[in-house]
Amino acid sequence: MSKKEFGSGYFGEWVEDEFDLPAYRYKCDQINDPKAITPMNEKWRSNKEHLHQVGNDRLVGVASNYGYIQVRQDEGSPKYLNEFNPEQGQFAGGFGYLTDGANHLSTYYPGNADSFERIFGIGYIRKKVIGQGYTVDHNIFAPFGDDPVLVSQVKITNNRDTPVDLRWIEYWGCHMYQFSSSSFAAVLTGKPGKHPRDNRHDFSNKFKHKFEAIPNSLGLQESKYLEDQKESYDPTYLRPTFVDNFPPKTFLISLDAKADALSTNSKVFFGQGGVEIPDNVNRKLKNDLDSIADESAMLLERIFKLKPGESQVLSFLYGYIPEGFELESLIIKYQQNYTNIFEESCQQWNSSKMELHIQEEPWINRELFWHYYYLRGAMTYDNFFKEHILSQGHVYQYIIGFQGAARDPLQHALPFIYSDPNIVKNIIRYTLKTVKKNGEIPWGITGSGQILPVPIKPSDQGLWLLWLISEYILGTRDVDILDEEITRYPCYGSRVEVITVREIITRCYNHITKKIGTGKHGLQRLSNGDWNDNVIFGHISPENHEEIKKHGESVLNASMASFVLKTYSDMLNYINENEAAESVLNYSKTQKEAVRAQWTGNWVRRAWLTEALGWIGDDLMWLEPQPWAIIGNALEHDQKSILVKNIDELVRKPSKIGAMLLNKGLKVDSPLGQGPNGGIWPSINGTLIWALSLVNREMGWDEWKKNSLAYHAENFPDVWYGTWSGPDVYNSSLSKYPGQTAFAEPVLTKKVVPADDEVVLGYETINWTDFPVFNLHPHAWPLYDVTRLIGITFTPEGVEIRPTLPQDNYKFKSTLIGLEKTKTSYSGWYSPEKEGIWKLSVELPNKDLENVDSILINGNGSELTIMGNRVILTGVNKLNKPLSWEIKLK
Repeated sequence: MSKKEFGSGYFGEWVEDEFDLPAYRYKCDQINDPKAITPMNEKWRSNKEHLHQVGNDRLVGVASNYGYIQVRQDEGSPKYLNEFNPEQGQFAGGFGYLTDGANHLSTYYPGNADSFERIFGIGYIRKKVIGQGYTVDHNIFAPFGDDPVLVSQVKITNNRDTPVDLRWIEYWGCHMYQFSSSSFAAVLTGKPGKHPRDNRHDFSNKFKHKFEAIPNSLGLQESKYLEDQKESYDPTYLRPTFVDNFPPKTFLISLDAKADALSTNSKVFFGQGGVEIPDNVNRKLKNDLDSIADESAMLLERIFKLKPGESQVLSFLYGYIPEGFELESLIIKYQQNYTNIFEESCQQWNSSKMELHIQEEPWINRELFWHYYYLRGAMTYDNFFKEHILSQGHVYQYIIGFQGAARDPLQHALPFIYSDPNIVKNIIRYTLKTVKKNGEIPWGITGSGQILPVPIKPSDQGLWLLWLISEYILGTRDVDILDEEITRYPCYGSRVEVITVREIITRCYNHITKKIGTGKHGLQRLSNGDWNDNVIFGHISPENHEEIKKHGESVLNASMASFVLKTYSDMLNYINENEAAESVLNYSKTQKEAVRAQWTGNWVRRAWLTEALGWIGDDLMWLEPQPWAIIGNALEHDQKSILVKNIDELVRKPSKIGAMLLNKGLKVDSPLGQGPNGGIWPSINGTLIWALSLVNREMGWDEWKKNSLAYHAENFPDVWYGTWSGPDVYNSSLSKYPGQTAFAEPVLTKKVVPADDEVVLGYETINWTDFPVFNLHPHAWPLYDVTRLIGITFTPEGVEIRPTLPQDNYKFKSTLIGLEKTKTSYSGWYSPEKEGIWKLSVELPNKDLENVDSILINGNGSELTIMGNRVILTGVNKLNKPLSWEIKLK
């Protein structure tokens, strides 16, 4: 038996597909293997279900290890178009049945098959089923780009010695499931009521279905409507709503040939046999179009013959019709190219990724590619704001039903500065459209354009916006974005404000420095939360909240401001707003000094609360502000060394998979080692990796690897999530359940949790294990941190590069900038959107600095200039022709 690739874990193994893309061959028999079971609330979904993302720039297919796919789209309100809800006879879709009239195979696991292989790939799920004398190779993929479709291709092979007459039935459900957080109203009020999933079903059941046969026997189109609907849909004047009363039409098309029959009644098809052995799988579909209720589905039938050893490929197109798309155009596009579209899609994914090649550790580049796919493939389109969005996903989107906090998409967009700048612009514009008149950014969005009605008013969100837009402009040199006009929230109507990007970010800066401002210690004020929404909520008793909101100060925000406002100042200098730049820089210096004053001798404090409560962070290390104190250069050299040593001893070494948030637990109700009480947070460790690399490059690189999917799979192989995707927090070694994510113990004991003597919501309303994947932090931060390890800093004049990756040979590549290091040279390129003359400063270790032989700029020799420990280069880039450079060593 061959050895698995590093980072494969228990549930399968990493492989390369036919296009040399990374893929995960999932091998677990989740029905019979107890290791497949997740401690979770089974009201949400099966505790044996493991999920993979099949996405492009428009939709996300949530693919199950059982073989079905629920398709999420966000126009109108985030929702599944085709929920898996077996209680109502709805099975999502993305699978089908092969029958010869006596025997059948299915691509719904276990498929009545001898073997059932599942491949989780870049933009696809592939199921290869063998049995009954046949092979069914079923590939469902989201074509690269922005089309609202999935392509389903089925290759069927006759392994028998005789010819056969066969039928294939392609199934896609159409029972909607909306994610709106309004379904949690009873929970938020503390009153007993229905489970949120039941509330969502009640709303979906109000919709009726209508079907139309597409001409020339191509397939079906389905629409949903409310019988008592009094409103009309006006795309030019959308209003914020918690739910979508006008969901899009869906369709199922046979691409390569006419459908031989169709049906819209899943209850007739499945009957008493259900999804595994449908009653009518061996009977021809009835061409009915009259389903209107929960029996509604889309089934297409294809009839064909196969000789012994012969194969045939059937192609289908499933999708929905949002504003700006037409069904006829989509059909024509995919009919013309269905034979090549999968290969082309894989090639497009391959050409746009970020890369880091280290010969001794090839798994690193595999993981980077996977992160890039999972990050970009999670993107959807919000038609209220008319922008794409990178929702945090995970339990926040798929269970609770909101996009938040606003800081999260701003973090997720950071890597795309280097690979896909248009995505960054989408996220910037989306965020700017939500900004209030005073420059405040709302905490979250739910439904369609509905600001989440919660009391949380974090004080850090404007800093994330200023950081992203400043680094974007300095890196790409796209200054035109500043003069783009934004229609500010509520975005529609004759009285809305139209304002430039430049003006909005100025308001955001003023909100940070004047509205939030500083407290008695000169630190940025805390409000009722910063990055950690639980630093107040759940940690401090409610009677103190208002006073903390007035007087509390955040060392985290102040540390972050030291760096972010310096970067913002650099951007202002680049666009020649020098007076404003100086003012911003001076403010950042005050924050740096205020942070330095909070040095305890071992670390910096966490926050000031009130005169009565005083400081937190004297007697234990809160990790959140520590990296920023280093990144923002708020500490002296010896203080940084002491801090890094304490971080290593207290929160890094006790953990196998990344640093813990705290070195010991808080005296709160939440379980020790879970969540904010000492869990492991990829978003915090993202800044930690960067900070460590500035002081101890070996430790920074080690922390990057410890936070990888591969290290999680190696250290906790029996936890399925964390192998190919994961949550926003893992349980640390302080927990009884290290390597997992947060859950309440009643899901293990099956003990019902009462409230006011009535059972409210089963065991627990939400566990992070209820949907423990598709969080974007563990995918975004490893990508961005590679640019930090390469040491890239954009300046008004050009780029500074301070490589900290402790390797003799490596190659980093992105569309914006690259760096290759060998034992005999350093070389790279810079390709901003704007032509110009740029100054590059490359910091070298002394042994290399002493051996510099010559330099090349755009292929030509140039005069050698050394300043301190830096080689200074100056060169020109042209559009589509990067500035290239090389430093040759003796």
